[in-house]
Amino acid sequence: MPKRIAILTGGGDVPGLNAVIKQVTYRGCAMGCEVIGIRRGWEGLTHLNMDDPASVSRYTLQLTPLNTRTIDRTGGTFLHSSRTNPAKMKGLPEHLKGMSFPTRETEKDGQKTVTYDVTTAVLKNLERLGADTVIAIGGDDTLSYARRLHDEGVKIMAIPKTMDNDVRNTEYCIGFSTAITRADSAIQRQRTTVGSHERIGIFRVFGRDAGFTALYTAYVTNIRCVIPEYKVNLDKLINLLVEDKRNNPSNYSLVILSEGAEWEGYQVKHYGEADAYGHRKKANVGDDLSAEIKARTGEETIVSDLTYDLRSGDPDFVDKLVACTYGNMAMDALAEGKSGLMAGIVNGCFDLVEIPDPKLGPRKVDVATMYNTERYRPSYNNKRGLPVFLSKL
Repeated sequence: MPKRIAILTGGGDVPGLNAVIKQVTYRGCAMGCEVIGIRRGWEGLTHLNMDDPASVSRYTLQLTPLNTRTIDRTGGTFLHSSRTNPAKMKGLPEHLKGMSFPTRETEKDGQKTVTYDVTTAVLKNLERLGADTVIAIGGDDTLSYARRLHDEGVKIMAIPKTMDNDVRNTEYCIGFSTAITRADSAIQRQRTTVGSHERIGIFRVFGRDAGFTALYTAYVTNIRCVIPEYKVNLDKLINLLVEDKRNNPSNYSLVILSEGAEWEGYQVKHYGEADAYGHRKKANVGDDLSAEIKARTGEETIVSDLTYDLRSGDPDFVDKLVACTYGNMAMDALAEGKSGLMAGIVNGCFDLVEIPDPKLGPRKVDVATMYNTERYRPSYNNKRGLPVFLSKL
């Protein structure tokens, strides 16, 4: 049984994170454990200077039923977040400068980059905090370092969250349902504007590597979609959208694109500096599709970027339910002496699974069973016997 649990949230925020934090705190305190919140994800364990009271105050917070009592009523993360990779730090915090850490040098476009692996500092901070267990809540990137700590011998439990729903070994990640709910609502509202102006509406949502968010939104709104797993033919896509528009009494049509969606002969453009996990921001593929439609057909479009709006605000029922359950599953596992596992859903049932191997990358849409490559729509047939989220691992 753990004595002191450290809990953190990493990467982008999604609705439901606070429900996990609250459940872990309530269960932990009831079981006689102390629960320490680590602020700003893995940064809290790389930048924490235990000899500096101001640093301790900035990066740690004793969690109690009193100070977490109402946090599940709102979205975001009570503990804040960051995109920090302790295994690939581009610079060292001030208190670690002058210390020796393993380094790695890479070169891209003629520029050399040196990164530092400060895992020894993370382990030291956990030791000095007296934290014998870590609960990490995050997506692929955050959980890849959780897997590293597990390999280093740290007792750890993982909880998957991302509105992309692309963490391996689970059919569901916290934040996904709310994202689809928000996307559905936004698209249905914007039908009035797109229809009033008789245009083609183009919606862009998150999904760097996987198309679950776009595909499932298209499923419930009955519109066309383009996902990263399949490069569509641009002429065919545009013809379908123009055909939809002409067949619609209101003379408009709609399509939703993942941010990583591409068509034959086209690659998404990137800009800005890569983050701690090597990801650069993607230019809006919706703008590029809009330009192609205008150039080829003369049709006017409306481009709407739904990305950040989908992860803001309160969680819906599904995300509250799953978040609470995942938090309690993690605590059940710790009470049983288990470690190195992730809460998840397998074949529609809650289960404990292995923390994903980061070398395998994100989970992808199974195009053969889930995407109609002729109509550029979700597949609606053969759903009997599938779990509630329509995909098996």
